[in-house]
Amino acid sequence: MKSQMPKSYRPKSPSRRDSTRDRARDRQERRERKRGGTPIFRALQLIAIATTGGAVMLGSLALFAFLRSGGQFFEDMKDSLTIQPPEETVDVRTVVVEQVQEVSELTTAVFTMEAVVPAQSDRKLGEVTIGKTNLLYVAYGEVRAGVDLEELTTADVSPSETGTQIKLTLPPPKLLDTKIDVARSDVYDYSRGFFNLGPDRAPELQSLAQQEALVKIERAACEQGILDQANDRAALVVTQLLQASGFSAVTVETTPSANTACRALG
Repeated sequence: MKSQMPKSYRPKSPSRRDSTRDRARDRQERRERKRGGTPIFRALQLIAIATTGGAVMLGSLALFAFLRSGGQFFEDMKDSLTIQPPEETVDVRTVVVEQVQEVSELTTAVFTMEAVVPAQSDRKLGEVTIGKTNLLYVAYGEVRAGVDLEELTTADVSPSETGTQIKLTLPPPKLLDTKIDVARSDVYDYSRGFFNLGPDRAPELQSLAQQEALVKIERAACEQGILDQANDRAALVVTQLLQASGFSAVTVETTPSANTACRALG
């Protein structure tokens, strides 16, 4: 007995649309296989492989260098990322002026002298002198001369470009102080004359004698060239000071005295 398939089931024959789709898929697969086998594609693959291998090698070398350097790597990174403060420049002239001015009044010459000064006062009756008082004063005086370094300015300082040599011009010397050593000075003689008719003016005459002694001692100091001595010694002292500060060559120039004290005494 021959079996029969149900009428409701009948195998369908491939449609034209399915055949077209299969042929397109086949052509696409053949095209992709063909493209994969071209020399250009293979060269691009080799370049990609070489690039990847080079990157791996560089990474390995960097890792090796990092392991060798240890913490130094982080120190270098920290230094490179840290903002460095601006470099400060120092004006050599200002430094030199401040250093020299610390000496303030530089006394470089001292003159001492003993002066005998008489003083007199008369007592008169009308136009007639009826009595005299005489005082003889022996004074021990001292005159100091030097350079006032407070007057030094940056315009007086000329350093070299290398900062190892310097030229400096000193202010003019002057009389800094004149005084009488009252502990050593004294009234040598005091006389009011016959019958003590002279006026009793010992304190006034002693003060007058001291003032005259100061003038006399200053005049003698100027005549002995105390200002020139002060200039020369000041140049020597400042030269030694700057050499001790590290300058290899120091030139100190002096200025002629502008002090009017000696001129007035002359």
